[in-house]
Amino acid sequence: MLQRVLTCRVLGPLEVLTGDDRVDLGGPRPRRLVAALVAARGEPVTEDRLTEAVWGDAPPANPAASLAAYVSRLRRAFGSSGAGALARGAGGWSLAAASDVADFEAAVARGREALRAGRPGDALPALRAALRLWRGRPYPELEEYAGPDRAALTELRSVATEETAAALLAVGDAPAAVRELHPAVREEPYRERRWELLILALYRSARQGEALSALREVRALLADDLGVDPGPELQSLERRLLAQDPALLLAPPSVRPPSLPRPLSRFVGRTAERALLTTALRESRLVTLVGPGGAGKTRLAVEWAADAFLVRLADVRSPGNLPSAVATALGLVETPPRFTGFRGLLVLDNCEHLIEPVGDLVLALLADSPGLRVLATSREALGVDGERLLPVDPLPRADAVTLLTDRIAAVRPGWRPGAGDVAPLDRLAASLDGIPLALELAAARARVLGIEELADLVGERFPALGRSPRGGLSPHATLEATVAWSVDLLPPRDRRLFLRLWPFEGGFTLEGAAALGSDLAALSSLVTRSVVVADTTVTPARYRLLEMIRAYCRDHDPDAVASRAAHAAWVRGLVARTVPELRGARSAWAIRVLNRELPNLRAGLLHDLAADPGAALRTAALLEWFWLRGGHTVEGLQVLTAALEGAPGAPPEDRARALSACAALHWIGGDLAEVRRRLDEAVGALGEPSGDEGHRLLGQLRYYEALLLSTDGDFDSAAAAAREAVALAATTGAAWFGVLPQAALGAALIGQGDVAGGRRLLDTAIGEARRAGYGWSGGLASHLLARSWLSEDPDRAIALLHDAITWFRAEDDLSEVLACLAHGAVALFGIGRTGTAATLVVAVFGHAARRGIRLDNADPPAMAALRSRLAALDDDVRAEAQARAETLTVEEMIGLLSWRAEQPQHTGTGQGAGGYRGTRRSSSVAPARSGG
Repeated sequence: MLQRVLTCRVLGPLEVLTGDDRVDLGGPRPRRLVAALVAARGEPVTEDRLTEAVWGDAPPANPAASLAAYVSRLRRAFGSSGAGALARGAGGWSLAAASDVADFEAAVARGREALRAGRPGDALPALRAALRLWRGRPYPELEEYAGPDRAALTELRSVATEETAAALLAVGDAPAAVRELHPAVREEPYRERRWELLILALYRSARQGEALSALREVRALLADDLGVDPGPELQSLERRLLAQDPALLLAPPSVRPPSLPRPLSRFVGRTAERALLTTALRESRLVTLVGPGGAGKTRLAVEWAADAFLVRLADVRSPGNLPSAVATALGLVETPPRFTGFRGLLVLDNCEHLIEPVGDLVLALLADSPGLRVLATSREALGVDGERLLPVDPLPRADAVTLLTDRIAAVRPGWRPGAGDVAPLDRLAASLDGIPLALELAAARARVLGIEELADLVGERFPALGRSPRGGLSPHATLEATVAWSVDLLPPRDRRLFLRLWPFEGGFTLEGAAALGSDLAALSSLVTRSVVVADTTVTPARYRLLEMIRAYCRDHDPDAVASRAAHAAWVRGLVARTVPELRGARSAWAIRVLNRELPNLRAGLLHDLAADPGAALRTAALLEWFWLRGGHTVEGLQVLTAALEGAPGAPPEDRARALSACAALHWIGGDLAEVRRRLDEAVGALGEPSGDEGHRLLGQLRYYEALLLSTDGDFDSAAAAAREAVALAATTGAAWFGVLPQAALGAALIGQGDVAGGRRLLDTAIGEARRAGYGWSGGLASHLLARSWLSEDPDRAIALLHDAITWFRAEDDLSEVLACLAHGAVALFGIGRTGTAATLVVAVFGHAARRGIRLDNADPPAMAALRSRLAALDDDVRAEAQARAETLTVEEMIGLLSWRAEQPQHTGTGQGAGGYRGTRRSSSVAPARSGG
């Protein structure tokens, strides 16, 4: 018989339980006796102290005898299971019992530790669990006897209340923090931390007026009731609130490891592996999980790593795409030459097909980022010095049976294994050799087969799996057999459609599946049978095949050539439909779509480069703005170059468009000589254009020429080229494109000396961009206009740069945001804010370097002057700027760019971005968001 635990609850009126049964303690004196013993926390209490606790100043004539009588009564009440808990020793009486005080203190400690460790999501449940234990005033039976204990517990409850609010703020749930803090400040109005948290929560809930009211209220309360001013923390918060410090909004750092999505199914076993993994990554910066395919290496990594950068290398086929895949996982706009300064955990999943290049990359990553750790999953070691290997073997028999039981119960509502299921489950687990993927697929079939039938079927279909010795088994063959069995159970139509899905890389949408003949009914069936994985947390939902299943489908597709061609055709159609959106108000959406489908774009282009280079040329050229703005400069140039070489007889417009894209990508890369060469080739390839598209393409080439000529200082030729581009855009009706050459012409006129005319034209371009929602074009025009005011009116330039930054941030164009900030530093130097300007310069160039972005082409003279200005500063000023800049996020950099009292105000009409309203403008409020 199980021993029932004696539990005492003293956070409120005393309650004693044995197991789940409440104990009747009798009158107030035995209750005081128990409460006093609980307050001693298991330590012995002398008879004198117990007498004081039970009777106070009026003890009986023989307190020892009375205590003994109460103890005897309590032992009978506790019953046989709890009688031994109350004992007498050399130091007095003691009570061995669990208490809600210990549970409360432990839960608060866990919550506070998690909060200090930066895990507010883990802190919240612990702190809430602690507060739920509180039922009222602690030790109410003991009057003054337990005063110090009661005060300490009450203080700890107050701290837990505040820590709960702090955790809510840390996870971003400011409204919930407000709801909890309003009664908290009324309960204890002189605890300043509660007011600090409430004010911050109100501010982050966009209730700035109420936050200021709360500040005034606590200041008046402290002055009237206590005659004191607020403490330093509240005073600091007041100053930051009045200055509208952007950091108060809890802007996240530019690169922070995301929380890894975990499967909803139960994770079974691997207790020893998780403990070993914790130790290994504490002692080594590189740990590789090694084991057969399907053994659960990825699942173990995801379950262990709460927050990490995840790189799914199964979608990466070429070693040349490895750096780009890592950059994407790290949230970078462009792939940098080296990955430096990153912290946290990087998970490289499925490395086995790229062992050597992954090993080389890991060496570079760990050398350049000392704060980074790497967890890899692979079927073999990476072979890197310092690597710790952690084998992930098939599940032990007991865990394999547990996994089968759990998954079968998931597909059979209400099912629990009976006596007759024990032997078949054990036989099934043995036949599948504990491989989790095989177990999962087998359990999914239990919807249509009995457990005995399932075990017999597995024994018939996979005899090699059951007989192969552990360690000598070919895991690929085993999993292929498992997949074959699962696929054979599909209805004929579903099986036929399923075998065609293998060309997709990185997953696919329902629309993509339809292009290869599948539909919602078939896809639902495949998801139900666990051969396709669905991610419904994103919109639109995405689907993917496990890698081994993809390999099986690729090998068994009866017409693999046709499936690959259909996938490539879908890619071409996706690009043709999506790329036009890059020109207008939905450009940010188009970038996100193309980034999401980047693995599929690569696969489609790779197919077309071999099968139809002309089609690859058209697609790669259409993706020009995606290559530019998505940070895929090197990759875009590689594809375009290969397509140009493979399709020498392509139509003139296709070749000209591709050459134009090459010129734009070389511009970003800083090779201006190559820009000129490619532009000349594009003009020559196009020849005499015909039709609107040909004239629009020529206009684009002239626009690029205008920008290049302005960079060279040849403003007369730049103006001529820009005028031709404007005229061509007007004749073709391409209004979205017309804004860009207008902006280029405005910059050229300013370079010629017609400053007023150039500014008017830029104002006009900004207005057109705003009316039509051409976000990137509006950003360019605002940026160029700001540059014209840098020396003449730095304040006006700063206002315009904020406008441009607003445009570019809406377009997810980090490189242009950084270019605007660099020019903002020029303006700050111009108004004498040297320290802030120096900090901004260091931060901007450092941020750009870490992300492989070249800023020098934004304005070569200005960028060179900035570097020289920084080099000429005192050593102390430079050192302070370096120290301040190291941790700045992009949001904080933008916050450094502020106005003086009277500032230019965007009107949106007439004078455009450069006009004045004559009103005061707060230095911390950015211009209103305009356009796309």
